[in-house]
Amino acid sequence: MPTKPSIDVAIIGAGTAGLNARRAALNAGASVKIFDPGPLGTTCARVGCMPSKLLIAAAEIAHDAQRGSDFGVNASVDIDPVAVLQRVRRMRDGFVSKTRQGIASLGEPIAARARFVGPRTILADGETTQAGAIILATGSRPVIPAPWQAAGDALITTDQIFELERLPESLLVVGAGAIGLELGQAMHRLGVRVTVLDVTGALAGLSDPKLVEVMRTSLDVALHLRHELLAVDPAEGGGARVRFRTEDGEEHEDTWQKVLVAAGRAPRLSGLDLAAAGLDPLPPVDPLTGRIGESAVYMAGDVSGTRMLLHEAAHEGAIAGANAARHPDVSAVPRKTPLAIVFTDPQVAFVGRRGDQLGSLDFAFQSRARVLGRTNGRLEVYADNDGQLTGATIIGPDAEHLGHLVAWAVQAGLNVDQALAMPFYHPVLEEGLQGALRKLQRQIRRQRG
Repeated sequence: MPTKPSIDVAIIGAGTAGLNARRAALNAGASVKIFDPGPLGTTCARVGCMPSKLLIAAAEIAHDAQRGSDFGVNASVDIDPVAVLQRVRRMRDGFVSKTRQGIASLGEPIAARARFVGPRTILADGETTQAGAIILATGSRPVIPAPWQAAGDALITTDQIFELERLPESLLVVGAGAIGLELGQAMHRLGVRVTVLDVTGALAGLSDPKLVEVMRTSLDVALHLRHELLAVDPAEGGGARVRFRTEDGEEHEDTWQKVLVAAGRAPRLSGLDLAAAGLDPLPPVDPLTGRIGESAVYMAGDVSGTRMLLHEAAHEGAIAGANAARHPDVSAVPRKTPLAIVFTDPQVAFVGRRGDQLGSLDFAFQSRARVLGRTNGRLEVYADNDGQLTGATIIGPDAEHLGHLVAWAVQAGLNVDQALAMPFYHPVLEEGLQGALRKLQRQIRRQRG
């Protein structure tokens, strides 16, 4: 007879996905053990969304004061390179503390690293646990391309940047994705000499050349896309000396005090011994159930390597936790409309998917944006030929809010006519969405003849 499991659900990882999986499994009546060697507090609160937004908030204060003369308001700015990061850490630690209190309210995780020793058995701290189902929620880790390791002590990732005692004098950012651009622009606006490098033609997650160019011309930071790295060496006296060739063939060489590698994140799978669970190679993960192939193992959060965002990790955790609790009687759960936001200036929002039809608006002609002096950007909203809204790409002021409006409309199943029947106040940035929807409506009607 098969051995009876000692626990219904075992969860490896106590980040956002793992904690939501535990809550869902407990709500389903399952017995649960959760394992994590620490540090606890979630990636978002410790080294991700929250400290980065604290740094960005400081940069926005400085930038708004510096551009006050455009409005006839003159102000001087004195940036304290130590106090800025002290505030970031103080408030970050508050967010982490609150998160840890929430973790403890359901019982502290077992502070041990777990690995598989069988399809439904894990070993942690010398003890084995047999489970009816197991959830992998081990998160992700920063990727450091081999050539950049030569930067030595100057190299940092998002795991270290917020621990700096003071703002660096200069910073080279490797990677023009969301994290690299957010932190690079924030540091630039706080008085740091910043250069951003990227080997691809993408920018802030944008791949459409037209939108990449809109974003590129809107940013106030030195940026080199499709560069060729020629040399990386420790600099005499500290920092790193880097030589690279730009897209137009020019060679640049300079020294930066710190090199922030923001070249992406990879699933944290090493040390789990997936082969012992029969999961090497790893079968596909069903995004609607969280189940890995036909196994009794589920996956949620950044470790899946797909939608590496907090709200997606929370949703995936809830799906995996509920299904693991009733394994193998799983239920498919529809996923929410995709929504991703880049907190640069201008902000970028990605919603849903592209459709057959497109309506657009240039913020240079939007009245509220002109009042605010924030006219950089472009809004594109998409629909199928039948008028059903499918998504949007927004580069512009307060794209975080406009993106939510479109996401809710897509999630609610609205078509273009129904969205335009909603109230739009004047003068607000949301009128930009109204203008793009009107263009989209006219285009669809012309298409229909």
